[in-house]
Amino acid sequence: MNKADIIAEVSKVLTSKKDAVLAVEKIFEEMSNALKRGNKVSICGFGSFNMFVTKVKKGRNPKTGKTLLLAPKKKIRFKQSKDFFGDK
Repeated sequence: MNKADIIAEVSKVLTSKKDAVLAVEKIFEEMSNALKRGNKVSICGFGSFNMFVTKVKKGRNPKTGKTLLLAPKKKIRFKQSKDFFGDK
């Protein structure tokens, strides 16, 4: 499922596809903004998203074989809800 599929499903319960596009875009925009601010995004029954920063790692240039340090990166982690699959 991709963004267009989500919009198609949301448009079934809204008055128009244009409203569905705006709604889906706004949801993703707000989730993205919250994660960028360092906040956790939790959706009951689905799961939660949170941003974390990786540690500095040792890497190696495959061309020269020289060891170098890889800078920390921001990543997003998803943890599914306990009742994600409906197992109760």
